[in-house]
Amino acid sequence: MANKVKSDKDYSQYFQPPSLTDAKKRGKEDIAVHYDFQIPEGMKEFGADKYYLIRTFGCQMNEHDTEVMKGLFEQMGYQATEDKFQADVILLNTCAIRENAEDKVFGELGHLKALKAEKPNLVLGVCGCMSQEEAVVNRIMQKHAFVDLIFGTHNIHRLPELLKDAYFNKEMVVEVWSKEGDIVENLPKKREGIRAWVNIMYGCDKFCTYCIVPYTRGKERSRRPQDVLAEVRDLARQGFQEITLLGQNVNAYGKDFEDISYSFGDLMDDIRKIDVPRIRFTTSHPRDFDDHLIEVLAKSGNLVEHIHLPVQSGSTEILKKMSRKYTREHYLELVAKIKRAIPHVCLTTDIIVGFPGETDEQFEETLSLVREVKFELAFTFIYSPREGTPATDMEDNVPMEVKKQRLYRLNELINELSKQGNEKLQGEIVEVLVEGESKNNAEVLSGRTRTNKLILFTGSKDLIGKLVYVKVTHAQTWVLKGDIVDAPVKNISIPS
Repeated sequence: MANKVKSDKDYSQYFQPPSLTDAKKRGKEDIAVHYDFQIPEGMKEFGADKYYLIRTFGCQMNEHDTEVMKGLFEQMGYQATEDKFQADVILLNTCAIRENAEDKVFGELGHLKALKAEKPNLVLGVCGCMSQEEAVVNRIMQKHAFVDLIFGTHNIHRLPELLKDAYFNKEMVVEVWSKEGDIVENLPKKREGIRAWVNIMYGCDKFCTYCIVPYTRGKERSRRPQDVLAEVRDLARQGFQEITLLGQNVNAYGKDFEDISYSFGDLMDDIRKIDVPRIRFTTSHPRDFDDHLIEVLAKSGNLVEHIHLPVQSGSTEILKKMSRKYTREHYLELVAKIKRAIPHVCLTTDIIVGFPGETDEQFEETLSLVREVKFELAFTFIYSPREGTPATDMEDNVPMEVKKQRLYRLNELINELSKQGNEKLQGEIVEVLVEGESKNNAEVLSGRTRTNKLILFTGSKDLIGKLVYVKVTHAQTWVLKGDIVDAPVKNISIPS
């Protein structure tokens, strides 16, 4: 039951907030799978002549959650809008990975406060990962009492009921489940474009010391293989050209099954046989990236030659403090295996600089690993403590100026390696999925190669959404340029 919180009261007596202490006591619990989801009868026309707006912060998982919420809204009769003045409901789907992500959301709430005062009937909600954090929920309830609705990541399917409560009770509605939710299949989704995301699992059991995700998203729960495969087949029938499989740690898929032996490699091998031009996945954990998965990915076809493999640090000592549960040597051995099996693979990664206690020598180890692997793109971050994680108890003793200098040096190296990787494609013919017009020139088309590189070229607008072949004529640091050609060269792997 959702909690109704009166704005003129002490919120704590009405609401039991999400508890990180309880999350850390995670045990083995049965997860049920539900196939009987339906919009409640009284809510099917609830949104007639009303508009919704969802602003999404964070990762692909948040984007996918937004697709589900859009599907729920539209089955209730709502229409989408990008105009906050037209909207009858505004939801902020939030991210908790880094402090600046939370700052953006609270800044947005500040901007929306005046709109709420002008439109008292506007329903304003906060959902997503931030809503799973105890301190964040308390802050919203105490300092942003104009918010009508707070709900978490485990109970998105409850949106119709929560919305009804928010409309009719005229009080803050709070429903955040600290316990991981069951898996709810058959939720509506509103997808747009030529790409689709498919959740294959939820949660994470790795408990890296800097990361809040295991507490906000809960323990690992894998969807049943037949449900994932059915969704991918349906997307293939709808004509989607590229599907990305999502999970906090996709390599752990299936490890929670007790009745069958079925791994992520098995799932990829089955999806490989479905008629979709491209299959991607994110994100991977090096510890769970096994030989069987490498063997399957090497079969190519619609399995593209791009692997995002977060390393976080090149120092074994820092990796231990991060509780990443692998060493520098293990990571490099894994990379060598992948490159032997998939010679043209493009590797990308995530790296944190300035983790508590990181010395100059340990940072240099990160740079040397980056040079050895030759990452062609990296998402790089300065360490910032997240309340509730073990790393907050460590002394954050790397000065900010040092962190910034390290980030600058790392990014300069990544830029250099990215340009080198692109220059290797000079004169090559690459397969390109045409995404649309270039952001800077409507006369130019843009698309992505199989290795996820951005390429610009001139062509007819009716090519958007199709696969074409482009000869690379110019290689820059972050973008390729080229000309369309009629036929691929022999060494290109064409999806079967």
